[in-house]
Amino acid sequence: MSLSNQEIKQFQALYKSRFNKEISRAEALEKATSLLNLVHLVYRPMTEDDYQRLQARRRETGASK
Repeated sequence: MSLSNQEIKQFQALYKSRFNKEISRAEALEKATSLLNLVHLVYRPMTEDDYQRLQARRRETGASK
């Protein structure tokens, strides 16, 4: 995945606002790419079957929505 110059600048601004530290374009590209890769690895959309199983489990355990 490649990031545009604008996206890298936005990441630099977000990083500065969160950590109060300026980072280079190269460091921003590295950190943003790592973050996107992590999200890609852990994010999995819920299927309809997953949702139905979750609702059934909640009903069985009495858990709220």
